[in-house]
Amino acid sequence: MANIASAKKRARQSEVHRARNASLRSSVRTYIKNVVKALQAKDLETAIAAYRKAVPYIDSMVNKGIIHRNKAARHKSRLTSQIKALSGTAA
Repeated sequence: MANIASAKKRARQSEVHRARNASLRSSVRTYIKNVVKALQAKDLETAIAAYRKAVPYIDSMVNKGIIHRNKAARHKSRLTSQIKALSGTAA
């Protein structure tokens, strides 16, 4: 346990930041999961709508440093390719 006042404060701040970051990471996963569920249900319109909601949120988490930019790009790329594959089979 920290003995110095500034170290105690940093410990408190770290706990608050950890909880906030965990919540934000969880919400990113939820946005991604909503797109994946729509894709598995083969519902193209819902998948596109969920994707359009997810992309700006994923990008904002990159700007906040919650996830790495390459991870965000990987998720967006995979979701895009799955949506294109579904639209190709639907068309």
